[in-house]
Amino acid sequence: MEWMENVNGLQHIGIPTNDMDKTLSFYKKLGFEIALETKDGETRVAFLKLKDLVLETYENGQAALRDGAIDHIAIDVKDIDAAYAYVSGLGIKILAEITFLPFWTNGVKFFIAEGPNLERLEFAQYL
Repeated sequence: MEWMENVNGLQHIGIPTNDMDKTLSFYKKLGFEIALETKDGETRVAFLKLKDLVLETYENGQAALRDGAIDHIAIDVKDIDAAYAYVSGLGIKILAEITFLPFWTNGVKFFIAEGPNLERLEFAQYL
């Protein structure tokens, strides 16, 4: 599969929070709806949706609370293994290997790479 055929577009933007209730209240005022609320271990996670825009917020107690505090941008792919092979084949630094989480109906697999400005790029596939 060619790289551009594997990419669907933006999947979500990840924003850490120290106060999930405050974060949910704020985004609900802007018209976001909770698409999924769950836990990853002890970490409370919520996916908020406004039309095609999805935010993933997670209460990790480590939010920077400053400009530029977005944690990651997730790119939606059709085949996570092909995406991993392509990205790692470019010599791009991989920060997290392919991981499964039991989110959504059948789970999600993702890996995280590092961009030139130390930004975290998550490549994710809904299963």
